Amino acid sequence: MLSLFGLFLAALIAATLLPAQSEAVLVALLLDGGDPVLLVAVATAGNVLGSLVNWWLGLQVQRFQGRRWFPVSPARLERAQAWYRRYGRWSLLLSWAPVIGDPITLAAGVMREPLRVFLPLVFIAKAMRYIVLALVTLGLM
Repeated sequence: MLSLFGLFLAALIAATLLPAQSEAVLVALLLDGGDPVLLVAVATAGNVLGSLVNWWLGLQVQRFQGRRWFPVSPARLERAQAWYRRYGRWSLLLSWAPVIGDPITLAAGVMREPLRVFLPLVFIAKAMRYIVLALVTLGLM
């Protein structure tokens, strides 16, 4: 049970703008014989929740941007907004990707993407990444 909590926490942190590595935790637990369906579900839930934190921060960006602890520079935020303006909500399908994924979810909040659109797209992206990783780890792909 503690390993599932650790996976959830690693996935949640990895989806925020803080550096973390959830894939290594998932692979280790898979190789240790963990239930792939349960592990993928837990990792996906944590990662989607972390992206939801980014979306909420995006909604609050005007209020938080000047604070020292706010993790996004104005230049990085502008790049993310430009990407989001150019590619729109479908760019959320890239929310799984390293480097660009987290800023896209933040930009979605800044751009006031409705939650009913945000959540399904982010869920699909995050779940597919963990499913593919599990399949590769288990030699099924």
